[in-house]
Amino acid sequence: MNSPDLNTSSDQAPLVVHIIYRLGIGGLENGLVNLINHMPKDAYRHAIVCLKDSTDFQQRLTRSDVMVYQIHKKEGQDWGSLVRVYRLLKQLKPAIVHTRNLAAIEYQFSAWLAGVKARVHGEHGWDVFDPDGNNVKYQWVRRLLDPLIHRFIPLSRQLERYLIDKIYVSPKKITRICNGVDTKVFFPLKGYRTALTDCPFAFGSQDLIIGTVGRMHGVKDQLTLVRAFILACQRVPNIKQNVRLMIIGEGPLRQQALVLLTEHQLIENAWLPGERNDVAEIMRRIDLFVLPSQAEGISNTILEAMATALPVLATDVGGNSELVEDGKTGRLTAAGDAETMAEIILDYMAHIEKMRLHAQHAYRRALTEFSLGVMVARYQSVYDSLLKQE
Repeated sequence: MNSPDLNTSSDQAPLVVHIIYRLGIGGLENGLVNLINHMPKDAYRHAIVCLKDSTDFQQRLTRSDVMVYQIHKKEGQDWGSLVRVYRLLKQLKPAIVHTRNLAAIEYQFSAWLAGVKARVHGEHGWDVFDPDGNNVKYQWVRRLLDPLIHRFIPLSRQLERYLIDKIYVSPKKITRICNGVDTKVFFPLKGYRTALTDCPFAFGSQDLIIGTVGRMHGVKDQLTLVRAFILACQRVPNIKQNVRLMIIGEGPLRQQALVLLTEHQLIENAWLPGERNDVAEIMRRIDLFVLPSQAEGISNTILEAMATALPVLATDVGGNSELVEDGKTGRLTAAGDAETMAEIILDYMAHIEKMRLHAQHAYRRALTEFSLGVMVARYQSVYDSLLKQE
């Protein structure tokens, strides 16, 4: 655990403590880092409490004043972790505690016990064990903690309806804030595609690169994309000369994907390097971005793909339909439907101009509707309003 800065003089900006499960590569974590990096320094200070641990991902924080703490929570119910977080909050004396998703919501109790005056909880997407939000136990956890939470921030309309209809949260306590994308990092390719470090692909002008980015586990369901890729190559064998698949991310599904591709003699057409720290550069080598998730909130990777001027093929789950306009900026398909996904891939390959048109529409929508500046301003407005109510 890092040594805390306990200087809480009145001339300092209020401190927001963000409590998350783990600081690693992921949409939730990326959104948090973007929020901290782009919020004015004189508005709020920030600290991150990782219930498990932190990774090199924290190097993406550009502010030197952000402290990162690691609780090293044990697997299962670790009551001691609630005490450790309580003691840390008593030391830090934050003005606001902001927890995110089911894994962190119970630490609202620690924040309440520590006397934190403003308490916020964000819902970014479904838990891996509750992809549809129907788990009664998880619903009751949220209901029991509702009285301790001053503001809920769901990322999608679906999550907003879930809080109102199933958790019975008052609409007055809910502020929906969609993710924003950093267009200074994610932007379209200029010129020709060049080689990537450790990547075996030559990126020829005739090559079509299908790609996805995300943790390879559970609801992310990259295996459906692998099966769709295999089906497409089986139906039109001659495309194997030019079609390539890139899956960026680490997790238990990675080995399963490698086995499937090897069994179908397509391993030479695929690149699965695990985690990478050059995702923006990788995005600029992709022609078609695919998100095969079984459940989503508001996907950062879809927004990043759109800002890179890529058409997006996504499953029609969660907030995906709020981002992807079917037939205009990309395509939507049912979750787990490798057959239809393969058909859409082949259709795009047969109609390159349509793919380019969808890419242009996606790029314009990213710029006009999903600004990072708007996202940051909305979070800051929530924080400001809560502090004014004290």
